[in-house]
Order: sequence, then structure tokens, then C-alpha cells
Amino acid sequence: MSDLLDQLSETLLPRRYQEEIFCRAQDGNVIAALDTGSGKTFISTLLIRWISSRDFGLGKVIVFLVPKVALVEQQGDFIAKQTPLRVAKCYGAMAIDLSDRGKWRKEFEGADVLVMTAQIFLNIITHSHWSMDKVSLLVLDECHHCRKNHAYNGIMREYFQCPSSQRPKIFGMTASPIWNPKDAVESLATLERNMDAKVIAVREHLEELSDHSPRPTEIIIEYPPPPEAYIDYPQPTLWNQLDVLNLPVELEIPWDKIHTRYEVTFNGLGPYGAELYLYTEMKQRLVQLLQSSRGDEDDHGLVFMGMEIDGQHKKEISPSTQFEPELRQIEAVLSDYASFFGEDDPDFSWSSGTSSSTLPHPPSPTSNNNNNTSFSLEWVSPKIKVLVDILLMRYTTTFQGIIFVEQRHVAAVLAKVLLRVPQLRGIVKSAELIGHGAASVAKTQLKGMALKTQQDVVKLFRDKEINLRESPFFFGHLVLVVFLVIEFCGKVIATSVAEEGLDFPACDLVVRFDPIQHMVGYVQSRGRARHRTSTFVIMVQQHHAAHIARYKAFSESEPELKRVYQQYDLEELKTLGEGEEEEEEERDDPADLAERERYVVLNTGAILTYNTSISLLNHLCSLIPRDRFTPAHLPKYSGDFQATLELPLSLPLPPDKLVFAGPLKRSKKEAKRAVAFMGVKALHCLNVFDDYLLPAKSSSGADTEDADGRAIMDVSDVPDTMDVLVRDPFVIAPKMWVHPISIDGKRTVGLVAGTRLPQLDIVLDGSRVRLHSARRVVFGDEKREREMLHSFTKLGIWWCITSRPIRVPVTCFLVPLLETSLTPDFETMEMAVENPWGTYDWSGISDEDCGRLMVMNNREHGRPLLLRRIRRDLTPLSKPPEGSREGNFASYRDYYLHKYTRKGVVPEIPLEGPLIEVQPFPRHPSGLYPLASLGQEDFSHLASSVPNVYLLPQAMCRWVALSKPIYQTLHIWPKLLHRISDVYRAESGRMELGLPPIQLDRLVEAFTLPSANAGFSNQRLETLGDSVLKLSTVVHLFNRFPHRHEGQLDILRRNSVSNRTLLARAKENGLEHFLTGETQSFRTWRYVVSEEEKAVAESTLSRYAQRRFPRRSLQDCMEATLGASFLSGGIDMALKAGTALGLAFGGPIPWSLRYSRNPLSSPIPPLFIGLQDALGYEFHRSELLVEAITHPSFRSAITSSYQRLEFLGDALIDLVVMNYLFTKFPTATSGQLSWARSRAVCAPALASVAVKRLGLHQILLINNVELSMAASKYVPVLEETSNESIVNNGWKHDPPKALSDVFESVMGAILVDSAYNYEKAAAVAEFVLEDLLTVLSPNLPRDPVSELMIWTARAGCRKMSYRKSASNPDSKRNDSISVVVHDVVVVGPITAGNLSLAKGRASEQAKVVLQDAQSDKYLGRICNCAEAMEVDGDQSATEDDIDDVDEPLKPLDDETEEGFAAIARFKLSEAAASQRKLEEEEEDDEDFLDEMEQREVEEVMALL
Repeated sequence: MSDLLDQLSETLLPRRYQEEIFCRAQDGNVIAALDTGSGKTFISTLLIRWISSRDFGLGKVIVFLVPKVALVEQQGDFIAKQTPLRVAKCYGAMAIDLSDRGKWRKEFEGADVLVMTAQIFLNIITHSHWSMDKVSLLVLDECHHCRKNHAYNGIMREYFQCPSSQRPKIFGMTASPIWNPKDAVESLATLERNMDAKVIAVREHLEELSDHSPRPTEIIIEYPPPPEAYIDYPQPTLWNQLDVLNLPVELEIPWDKIHTRYEVTFNGLGPYGAELYLYTEMKQRLVQLLQSSRGDEDDHGLVFMGMEIDGQHKKEISPSTQFEPELRQIEAVLSDYASFFGEDDPDFSWSSGTSSSTLPHPPSPTSNNNNNTSFSLEWVSPKIKVLVDILLMRYTTTFQGIIFVEQRHVAAVLAKVLLRVPQLRGIVKSAELIGHGAASVAKTQLKGMALKTQQDVVKLFRDKEINLRESPFFFGHLVLVVFLVIEFCGKVIATSVAEEGLDFPACDLVVRFDPIQHMVGYVQSRGRARHRTSTFVIMVQQHHAAHIARYKAFSESEPELKRVYQQYDLEELKTLGEGEEEEEEERDDPADLAERERYVVLNTGAILTYNTSISLLNHLCSLIPRDRFTPAHLPKYSGDFQATLELPLSLPLPPDKLVFAGPLKRSKKEAKRAVAFMGVKALHCLNVFDDYLLPAKSSSGADTEDADGRAIMDVSDVPDTMDVLVRDPFVIAPKMWVHPISIDGKRTVGLVAGTRLPQLDIVLDGSRVRLHSARRVVFGDEKREREMLHSFTKLGIWWCITSRPIRVPVTCFLVPLLETSLTPDFETMEMAVENPWGTYDWSGISDEDCGRLMVMNNREHGRPLLLRRIRRDLTPLSKPPEGSREGNFASYRDYYLHKYTRKGVVPEIPLEGPLIEVQPFPRHPSGLYPLASLGQEDFSHLASSVPNVYLLPQAMCRWVALSKPIYQTLHIWPKLLHRISDVYRAESGRMELGLPPIQLDRLVEAFTLPSANAGFSNQRLETLGDSVLKLSTVVHLFNRFPHRHEGQLDILRRNSVSNRTLLARAKENGLEHFLTGETQSFRTWRYVVSEEEKAVAESTLSRYAQRRFPRRSLQDCMEATLGASFLSGGIDMALKAGTALGLAFGGPIPWSLRYSRNPLSSPIPPLFIGLQDALGYEFHRSELLVEAITHPSFRSAITSSYQRLEFLGDALIDLVVMNYLFTKFPTATSGQLSWARSRAVCAPALASVAVKRLGLHQILLINNVELSMAASKYVPVLEETSNESIVNNGWKHDPPKALSDVFESVMGAILVDSAYNYEKAAAVAEFVLEDLLTVLSPNLPRDPVSELMIWTARAGCRKMSYRKSASNPDSKRNDSISVVVHDVVVVGPITAGNLSLAKGRASEQAKVVLQDAQSDKYLGRICNCAEAMEVDGDQSATEDDIDDVDEPLKPLDDETEEGFAAIARFKLSEAAASQRKLEEEEEDDEDFLDEMEQREVEEVMALL
């Protein structure tokens, strides 16, 4: 492409030569051989449009492949701009996890064109995420790579496995179709065979092509050879200074490699360049050594090369390594040379020691542009001098250029050297562009350039804004230095990152600083000079005839090669290529190729080949967890033509499956591939690789199936708030059932419903209430009697509960019963409903009715009263006694006239007739009842028994025919109905879900949502159940997959216990039908049904009611049910419950029966006798104990490391601690329990127990000096730290993880050794953790991160986040945290040994700063979003916030403002819930005391 992407118009018009290629591509598979800049990608978009319209609706996609990551974004953006199609881009870290089959499927189904790197598409085909027959067009950019073992060739091999009628169309693009001019015929033919395509070039419009792709002026410039010595260079050199240190080999600095690169740089760039390389290299290695070996900081902060960390400046070096003096020496030497090389070094605060007077001290470079004012061209090679002359000669005001060099370290140094040349100041700005390179500093001299950095450099080059070292000046004339790597490793040639594909503007000058090695490099690099006035310079050392001859051979043969594939005259190629000195490629032996196998997994279609086997093994080993003290796990190959494969001992495999001997082959590489192929096949049979040939994370898929291979439904469409039908026993049905109710043994009323209700026995308001077995109601006049049921029940509800009439039908009825038959007394009901407002006829009322008759004052409607006495000795004209409330009036009548006169309306108060003594009937609209399993008691009857007696004229009052048993039952009816609903749902759920006999109250608690406000909820059980779920899952995974390492097991566990899986299982089981989420306040009667619903209910007998609650409720209820089952019957019942709910527990069989152990015990080595005594447990199998204390670095040949047992022990400890807290603190909230548990199971706390209680650090088997020293350093700290301090301030400590890991592994070993006897293992764990557990409480202080988040949420700020960074820019390891508020860095970066500690310290400081009203970073000053977000603790908002934090459906990241705010709101809701619970408990206590005090006062007044 000759134009920049940013300058492209919306619709480009094809040129005639582009249309020519496009038309020929429509007829068959072709390889378009066109020069760089001729618009090959645009031709591909024409073909993409045509194919997409032709194959529309066939379920196929178009795949555009590129060889390099940097090309994905570029080509994807171009296609998206030139076509209306949906374009997806996949590469490296941007790609979906290979195990996530669901997301890959959505990716393909949601895109028309996928642009990706070749390796990713090969992985997709290999693991059967997509198939070749579902691709309509396959575009291969830079397709000349389709050879040997390149991913392109692997893809094409799979292409040939597809039936020819189902293969996609192939379109290849390259400027260099011929790799080897020495055998051009075979080179071209091989490419065509591999691609199943014909190489074509422009035939008819060559003149137009030439106009758009002009050839630059090519010149050879010779430079003198380097001198034998540079006498003007200052002495002593950095190399000499480091050489005299005699550094120990244990530092693992590869001096041989460094020396080789130093000499190469010296020869090419001169002494200054070589020394600059050495300085940069050693500085980076020093940082790497310190980061990999530095110890954990003490309470005074981290000490690291004098850096200012956490606001404290340290002047000493304290790396926890035995090489501290040597590192000090290296630092001192580099410090002396820092100013000489113009380093504004952000990584070091150099020591203040006095430099030797003999060291070179030229003036420092200027701070503005980093150009050393005293730099001398005498310090560089003649080659650089000639380069400087070239740049000066070719300089124009719009100048841009590229310099190609051969090695990345030379590119990096050359870019810096050019900035220091005085003659180029103000003319040249340079930057290096290098590839990714090796990942480890130990394997290469400099780290490669990250993709983002590459893209930034290219963009700046396009925009002419490259500004190295952040100089404030802008120069519109630039040089971009690009490196070119030619690796003759097995004669495989790899081109540079900038030679091919990347969209650079046409350059004025392109310089080949190092010799050209092959035809592809020549063509690709020259293609960067595309102006008619461009110059392509080849620099060659004087008198080096071979280099000149090679260039001339390339230059002279290229026109002939082009002519060949333009005219298809292959015979002319036979005479070309003389002078080519490129080595012959090593070819695969045909016999080896014939013997190759191809392994296809039949049930998935996944493919294993020789070419993919090695990378699969590498990927498997990369997933093995390791700490920073353990070397990377890698497969080891040995042997030549018959290779042997040794897998890492950290893989939990039988010894005979760790070593494989391959077959005899004819090349070393083929032997290595063959043995890797054998290994992958064997590991697939062991289920280490799954059926998609991925390192097994689940049985066959990470997202769609659980660990047992059972499908997990897609819950992405489940709304945050669900409308569900819950089981409801109260319906109107053709058959009605009456259930006698007895209160304290008296059976006088009945409950009529359309369902046979469960019998129950409960204490309500101090009385024992029983619901007896049902009897069918036999109607006489059914219609009239059904109406009677409704009318009578509504009357009672109105008078005694709601104080307002009910207009719709009710669904359950409270009725009087005939004493003899216990059937509804319709005659009594009829008397009551005849006068629903009551009657003034007192003629039939006698003293016998006192204490049981309900009356109402006609001046105070809605306030029912109870008749206590008829005072015939008093009339309205009687004088009230002094001291009474009527005492200030002459008569009772005067008092009532005064009291009830409203707005001038005077009530009618009779002059005669008796007064009646009444007492208010207390309404209890609340349905809250006590749950016996929680030890709750009902004190509401105490408040209701407080007398409040007063007098009323009898003539002002009406009485209603509601008997005392009726209104007594109505008094508790909301509670009774609530209990009946709960029990009905619990028993229905237990039966329909197939749950074990969980205690009824526990199951009721598990099914009750917080939104019910029932006085109890499932939140505590959910917290306990979370730990039960974790352990039950882990034990099953541990035993089902004995050959999977901890990393794989952890992925399986997370998938099995994720909220997504729990939600899916709950929906599959219909758990939502049994949950209680209704509020229990009955100001508005809930047990009603509309006329329409009544008709539906009667026709379908539906015993469901419409309810609404959050999706999160289902996940919580799943875990709460497990918690309830664990409390009811231990881990055995939990296994049954989990299995019934569809969880991956391995079945309901108890562990002790499921997992047998060897009946023969083995002797315990003397090393572990003391440990057994400390544990109070005697091991049956000594090999488990050996495994439990073996660190991965020990690499024992007879036992695995402790990682799998650690995985098991972690889950055991989690449940032991949570069960302890649940039992000890019955009133603690879920949030309080979770926080206390986290403090007990955190790494510092467990490390403290491991050291102080068990002394595990003394017997830990490790083979790493740095780990040993780190542990020995931290042991005294742990020994001196109290349990209270480790619990309250654990976040401040960061002991080596191995100390806590080994404790967990020992606990896991006990569980296995005891034949999975949970009670025994839990007793041992609780015994060992005893000292730690005793200091736990529900009100532990929060960590600084939580404190900051809660405080932020209360303040209403939604624009806060954390930002990670690396204290050393040359390191890829983030170790620093900043706190950012409204794009203002409030604190940071704060550096610590790990990010958790850095985050804690940063949060602590940030809160202080944000609360300081005098600070310019005071939150009230920089935040303006509080008004937009009111945090008032509303329950519904809190539930929504909690649901937003739902993992993994909505993963959150506190490095984003949205994620930080959501997590902060969740933490605030937890804190608010805990606070509300405390306040409610205090209010309940105060209300009870107030009621008791009022009762005593009333009783005293009555006596007076």
C-alpha cells in the first residue's frame, strides 16, 4: 500500500492491474506476486467482498492470516474500512483462551472476516474450535513463509486433509515468491505445491504497475575497515572495570555471549557503541538479579538500590542473596559511567561514593535532547562516520528513512549513538523498532519490543513525531532505526519485523547497514524506498568482494526472476542464481515424511501432528504453577537421531510416563518431533490432554461442561432481576381442605386452603400452635358457602390485621369449627358477616362476654378494642376521678365532647347508659416468626400483654361477632401463614430436588432471601456453604484427575464453583420455585388473587405465585443449601445434597467408602517424628508426608512436589475455619464471617502457624539458596509477631509463599492419609490453628484497600482506580501501585515486594491525603460526582450493586473506574448490612425494655 491508512479515503478505486489480479483470482487459487506498495491488500478486499456475497448464508467465514502480530491491527483496520463486513482481530494476548470453546464459537459466528496470526488459526484448527470446511476464503499475507515448519505450512497441511470440494479458496500475497534463486525452479514450485495455488503477476498493465511502484536508485557505498585501536577513547573502559571484578559464575551472567555481542558491536559501531551496549546490558541484568532475589521488606519499607519507596529513602542495598558484595561492586561501577552515557536513569539512585579519578568524566549530555556536547566521532567506527555522511548528504526538510541492521542490540545502540552525534543535532531524531525477541533476559541481551510499543513507534514515524528521550523539540526530519535479524538456526531464515508487511510511508532513504543475506531480505527492504527520488544504500566494507558479489547477484537476478513468474517460463530459471551464497536449506527426509503419523481424536476432530506436538508440550509445562524461586518447567530432549523426552517431575504422572524414548529418525529435528508426538498421545490417554488436545482443564470444554463432562447451560440471557413462579400452597381449588388449628391444646378454629398443608408445631407469641392434618370440606350450598368463607375471612383480616377492607378474593380462610365434627361452622360465620361493621344492639351482651368480645368506637374506625368490663355504676354524666386522663373535665361526656369534636362537628354523646371498660387490640401485621435452629425467641406477646385500659360510653361502640379463638388466631395468623409457606416450599423442594433429610429449619433458612426481611436469611449459610462447595469439589477433582497438576485442578475448581455454574445448575433444577423472597409485612394482605388469576388457578390448579428477585439469589441458595446439609449431617450429607443439585462432587457415596487407602502402613522417617507430635496425628503413609514437605525446586525423582496436596489442604482449612466461626459467632453477618475467615487463611497467618506451631521451615525440602535465605530471614519476623498482629495487620507481611503452602499441603496430606475422614482431619487442623482462631472476631479491622473503597463509596466518588506500573521500565514485572482519582495521581507509585502489599500501602496513604482538607488533593476539591450518586444504604440498590459484582458473569477490575466503583459499592453494602444488624439488635433490646417499663407503669396506675 502506497498510502498511509490514516489518509485512505472511505472507498478506494481499483487500478487496472489490481483488477487484473482480482479477475484471475476469481478463477482459482492464486499467489499474487507484486512489489511492496502495489496494493496487494486492496486486491484481497475485492476478493473478500466477492466471496462474502457469493457464499452468504452458508455459515462460513473468511480468514485473513498474517505472519506477525503487528500486522493484525493494520490489516484488520484496512479491511474494516474498505468493506461493510464484520471484522474480528485475534492475536496473542488479545485472543480468546484456547480452552474457551463457547467464546471462540461466538467469535466466529459474530464475524464475517477474521484477521489473525497464522499460529492462532493453526491452534484453532488443531483443537477443533473451527474446521477448514467452514472457511470460504483463506488469505495468506506474506505467503512466501509457507514452507517447512512455518504455521502457514501447518495450516495448508490441514487444508489438504479436507475433501477438495469443501476446501476454501486460497489467495496468497507476497513480493518475494522465490526464496532461493540458486534453485529458483524448485523454490517456486514448492511454494505453489504447498499453497495449492499458482503464482501470478501482472501481465497486461505493467506500465501502470511500474508507475505506482517505482524502483529506487540503488548505490553501493564502501566504508573503511575498523582501525586496530581507538587511541582517543577515554580509559579505562567499562569492560576492563567489570572484568577485574572477577564476578562469580553463580551470578549466572553469560559472559561468553555478552563478550561476543560486545565484540560484534565494537567491530560495527566502535568503542563507544560497544561500551554503551555493555552499560545497558549490565544495568538491565542488575535490575533483574535484584528483582528475582530481593528479600521481602521489613516494617520499615523496602530497601532497593537506594530507591525511594513508600516515601522513605534508603541508602543501602539489601538483596536477600549471598552475592550482595558483588552486586554492590557492579552498581558502583555502573554508577561511575552513568553520566558518561547520558543516562537520566529512572531505575537507580546511584550511590554517593567517590569515583576513581582515573575514570573518564566527559561533561554530561544536555538534559533537553540527551546529546552529549563533548561526543567525538573518533569514538565510533568508520562505518558510523560514513553513515553520518550519508544522512547529511541526503538530508531534506521532509526527510524520512530506515536503517536496517542485523542484530537487535546493535539497533538499540545505534539509535542512541546517532542522537549523540553533534553534526546530526537538529536534523535527525531516531528510534529503534525491534521484534518481540526472547522472553527471558537470561537468554538474550535485551528484551524485545512489546507489540504496543512497536505500534506506537510506527505511528510516530508515520506522523513524523518520533521523539526519543522525550525531548521538547520537534524535528520534521527523522531517521527510524530498524533491526533485522537473520537467524541461520537449522538454516531457517526469519525476516525482520520491519522488512515485510508493516505499513510504512515511502522513505526517502533506506540503508542496509549490514550485509544482505538473501533475496527476500533484499526485495522486502528495498521496497521501503518507493519514491521515484528514493535512494537504497547498501553499505559494504572496502575490499569485501563476497558481499558486493552477493548484492550484484540479487540485483541482476531479480528482473529475471520476475519475468519468470510473470510469463510462466520456468526453464529460464535454471540458469539463474549463480553467485548466491546462501546455504542450502535442510530438507525433511522423504522417508521420514512418509513415516509420519497423524492422530485425530474421533469424537472432537482435534488433530495432532509432528509439527504441533512440541508446542503442545511446552504449553502444558508452562501452566505448571511455580513461585519465583522455582525455575520454569520445560520438557527436556536428549539424543540425536533417536530422541528421549523427559517431562518435568512437577507433572503428577507415574514414573514410566515421565520419560519417553522415540523412534530412530534420519534427522535430529524429526527425532525430536517424533518423541514429542509419542508423549502427547500418551498424555492424552492419561487425560492430561483433553479430547481437544488442550491441557485438560475440564473433561472436554471449559465453558460448556463441568469437570464430570456434564453440560452447563448458557445463562448469559438470565436477567439480573428475574420474574419467577414460586411454590405457593394457598390456592382456590375445586377441592378445599380444612386444617384444624390448636393453640395451647385447644382446637377451635380451622384453616381452609386448596392444598393439603404440612402439619407443623411452633411456638408463636408464647403459645404452642399446631396445624393438624387436613380433612376435605364438604359443601352444602357450595356457592353460598364459598362466598361465606371469603366474607368471613376478609372481615377478620380487616378488623384484626390490616384495618382496611380487602376488595379481591383471598386464597386461604380462617373459620370457626364445629366442636363435634371439626368442620367449618357456616352458621356462626353467617352471623358475623351479616353485620360486618358491627352492631349497636347490646341487649344480648352480658358480663360473660367480657374478656372475649371485640368492639369498636364509632369515632375511631379501624382501631379494634377488647371488652374488659361493663361499668353499670358509671354513666356519661359521672365525674371522673382526679388523676385520670378524663379528670380535668366535669364529666366523662364533657371529655368525649372535647376529644371527638372535629371541625365544628359535635358528636352525639348519650346522657344515659353504662360505660364500658375497653383495651386496645394490638394488631400484628408482621409475619416474622422465630426460627428455632437459630435460637430465636418470640417476645412480641410480652408487648401485647401490656394493659392500656380506658372507658367509653356503651352507646358509642359497636361489637362484632368474632369469637375469642378467631381473633386470637388472627393475632398470629400472618406468622402462621408465613411458616406454612416456608415449610411447604422447603418440603416440596426437598422432595422434588431429591435432597437428603436436611433439618427443616435449616432448609427454610437456606431458601429465604435477604429481601424477605424475615428476621433470618440464607446469607450466613451461603458463606458456610461456599467453603463446603470448595472442599467437596476439590476432593473429587483431586481423586478423579490424579495426573493433573495444581494449575489444571485450580482451573477445574474455579469452573465448578463459579457463580455461572451455580446459576446454571439452579436453573436446571428449578430451584427458584422454592425460594422465599416476599416481605413479611402485611399492611397489605398478600394472600389474595385477582378474578382473572382465580379463574386460571381453578382451571389449572396451579400452586405457584408470581415473584421477583435477583439472579444472584439462586447462586446464594445453592451454597446455602450445601451449608444447611453440612450442619444437618456433616460432609456426607453435603455430598448427597450437592449431587442432587447437579454439582461435580463425584456422587453421594461417602469419601471413606469411595477412596480406599493401602491397608499396609509405612514407617515414618525420624525427620518427621517431631512434626507428628506437634500435629497430634500419626501418619499411616509416610510417602504422603514426604510429598507434603517437598518444594517444587527439590525435584525429587521418587515423589511429586507438595502442590497437589496444597490445593487440597487449602480447601480443608477454609472449611475448618469457617465452620469454627459460624458456630462461635451465631449473630455475625455473612460479611463479618468472610472477613474473619480471610484473615485466618491468608498466607502470613498460615506461615505464622507453620513456623511457630509446627516448625515446618526446619524440615521443608527445598533446593534453592534464595528461597532458603528468604525463609530464614522471615522466620524471626514471624516468631516475634503475635497472633493478634498477624490477624489484624496481615496485609503488611509478605513471607515466602512456600511457608504457607507447606502448611496447607500437610493439612491436605492428613485428609488423604485419614482415608478422607473429614472429622478427624478437621479436628487436627482446628487443634493446630487454635492459637490463631482464638483471636478472631466478627469486628476485625478492615484492610486499607477495603477502608479506602468503603470510604470512597460513602463519599459518592465514582472516578477512582488503581494503576499498576513497574519501578524498573526495563522489567516486565509490575511491582508498584498508584491511586488515581479523576485522572489525578493522588499517591504513588508505591513500590513493594508484591502488588498486594503495594496496594495496601498506597491505599493507606491515599485515604490520609484525600481526607486532608488542607491538601490540594482533598477529595472534596478534586471530585465532583458525589451529587450524581446518593449512597443511602437502600436495600434494593445494594442488591443491584451486589449483582453487578457477580463473578464470573461480570468480571470486575479495580484498575478501571467502573470496576473500582462496583467493588466499592459491594463492600459498602456488606459494611452497611453488618451495621444495620447491630443497630436492629440494639433497637430490639431498647424496645423490649421500654415495653416492660411501660407495662409496670400501667399496672401501678391500675392499682391507683
